[in-house]
Amino acid sequence: MSKAADNSMELTLPEGYRPADDEVFMSPAMTEYFRQKLLAWKSDIINQTRETVASLQRENVFHPDPADTAAAYADQQLELRTRDRQRKLVGKIDEALRRIEDGTYGYCEETGDPIHVNRLDARPIATLSIKAQEMHEFAEKLWVS
Repeated sequence: MSKAADNSMELTLPEGYRPADDEVFMSPAMTEYFRQKLLAWKSDIINQTRETVASLQRENVFHPDPADTAAAYADQQLELRTRDRQRKLVGKIDEALRRIEDGTYGYCEETGDPIHVNRLDARPIATLSIKAQEMHEFAEKLWVS
């Protein structure tokens, strides 16, 4: 079992805990905070997906008015596209959870530097530091131009 997994197994966070800049980066508490955040996000997505599937199974898209049928069908397609994006997001959440287990979570894939705590809190699946992300976006602009 990895060191990160050992540290997060029985750790109970204080109520209202939020990682701080002056805290040791990826301390056991910080690691557990992000693990819980990722698990809650994943659970929320899975629950939304179940609700969508149940709703789509109950809903009749055929209405007397063809415009209503078309609108209902378009709504269903939009909902399915949204759920497909969220399915892909669950994969990224799972990847982040694996990084927590192997001790690489929170570190930039490109530079190895810590990803700022505020960035991870806003986007817990982040794999690049802001600097590395900006370099990627700049390179994309050059490539497209």
